[in-house]
Amino acid sequence: MKLYTIKTPTIIQSLFSSYRWRFSSVPKEIYLTFDDGPTPEITEFVLSELKKHKAKATFFCIGKNVKSHQKIYQNILNDGHAVGNHTFNHLNGFKTNSSVYLENIKHASAHIDSKLFRPPYGKLKASQGKLLQKEGYKIIMWNVLSGDFDKSISPEKCLENVLGNTTNGSIIVMHDSEKAKEKIFYALPRILAHFTKEGYTFKAVV
Repeated sequence: MKLYTIKTPTIIQSLFSSYRWRFSSVPKEIYLTFDDGPTPEITEFVLSELKKHKAKATFFCIGKNVKSHQKIYQNILNDGHAVGNHTFNHLNGFKTNSSVYLENIKHASAHIDSKLFRPPYGKLKASQGKLLQKEGYKIIMWNVLSGDFDKSISPEKCLENVLGNTTNGSIIVMHDSEKAKEKIFYALPRILAHFTKEGYTFKAVV
C-alpha cells in the first residue's frame, strides 16, 4: 500500500515556499504535468489528447528516456509544450549522495534543455534544493497528485482525485509511463473535456 496525499498539505507548501507548488494569480488556468517520459505510445497519446483541446502541458523527462526516444521528445517541443529535468535515472534524492544527485541532473541536462526541475518521488533534500537553485533551477512540485501510478486504485478513482481537488492555478501530476497507461488513457481525455467545458485554459509551466 502506497502512502501519499492527493492534495499537498498547506504546511508542506509553506515549509518549502521557494519551490513552486501552484499558481495563485491566474484567471482560470490549470497546469498539467507529466513525469517520467518520453515513453512510446503513452507520450503520443498524451500529445494527441492535448492537441484536441489546444492544451499546453509540461513534461518532466528522464534523461535516459530522452536519449532513447529523441524523436518523441522533439514532438513534445514541436507541439509547444514545456519540458523539465527529472534526473537521468529517476533518482530518489533522499537516498542519493548530493554530489552524485547533482551530477545525474547535469547528465540529464545534456539531453534536456530546461531549467525546470522536479525531483522523482518528490524527494529532495533541502541541501540539494538549495544547490539546484544556485544553479538557476526552478523546482516545480505540485498540489494535486492524480495517483495514476498506484495499482490499487481504479481509473475512475484517478479521475475523481483530479476533478475533486483541482482549483484555479493547480499543478497536477500525471505520469507518462507504462505503469500509468490504463489510468492515463481513461482519465486524461475526461480531465481535459471537463475543465475545458468549465472555461479553464491548460498552460505550460515557464
